[in-house]
Amino acid sequence: MQVKIVADNIGKSFNGHCIFKDLSFVVEYQEGLIISGANGSGKSTLIKILCGLLSPTKGRIEYHIDNEKVIKEQRRSFIGLVSPEIQLYDELTALENIQFFSKLMGLYYTTSGAKNLLQEFGLRGRGYDRLHSFSSGMKQRFKYIIGLLKEPPILFLDEPLSNLDKQGQLIVDKVCHRQLEQGILVIATNDDRDLKYGEKHIRLHGGSSRGDT
Repeated sequence: MQVKIVADNIGKSFNGHCIFKDLSFVVEYQEGLIISGANGSGKSTLIKILCGLLSPTKGRIEYHIDNEKVIKEQRRSFIGLVSPEIQLYDELTALENIQFFSKLMGLYYTTSGAKNLLQEFGLRGRGYDRLHSFSSGMKQRFKYIIGLLKEPPILFLDEPLSNLDKQGQLIVDKVCHRQLEQGILVIATNDDRDLKYGEKHIRLHGGSSRGDT
């Protein structure tokens, strides 16, 4: 599946305050885009706009699949997102969370399949534990499981190494390389270690400044 994201002159303002403006770029199949900048410069906002969770104040975003433009209502079926703002259900077990989110996405995971996912992300044996017993690093790993359930051709990561130990970072490294082989990877980060995953780089400066590609 050949995927492409096109951003044309996008900008975003909140209550008259310009977050960023005049951003234009194209991300092609098997490419990575890194979005960096100081706290408050608009990295997470830009990720949300690209995902369709926010609308830009100006400009347009287009998705193309196999050279066909995707209508806005269908974009989310091609997206995976791992973000600090993803809400998990602490009172449910890990397996129950996987089953719940799978149903929302129209997927079906057997218990054995879900356990395999937990093992892949270093959470073997924790399937019947409620998420409130997970550490922050374990929850971050679990967010990757949820974000990758449908094997999305476009994967968005917001601060991908947050709360992760070295083992978790190695798991994320494998995820990123695998995504670059099969689709598009977009990362919002302040961590220089993430720069290796993107041929393209947008630096946001906040305020009325433009992003530099």
